[in-house]
Amino acid sequence: MISIRLMRLGTKKRPFYRIIAIDSRKPRESKAKDILGTYDPLKEPPEIKIDQEKIKFWLERGAQTSKTVQSLINRVAEM
Repeated sequence: MISIRLMRLGTKKRPFYRIIAIDSRKPRESKAKDILGTYDPLKEPPEIKIDQEKIKFWLERGAQTSKTVQSLINRVAEM
């Protein structure tokens, strides 16, 4: 099954995340099938960039979002 989740990047105590589509059995740092956006929690307000077309593409093919990614998608939709 494909899941849409966060991949942590950045240095120690300076997190930066990519929103990715990946096989759910793979570790967090494995190669992603597709990069769907980014999330930078250190900026004020936190910066969220999501490609809605790619998200829709993967959801139509049965991908499941993590709780965190779903909340980010909802936050972007409210803007």
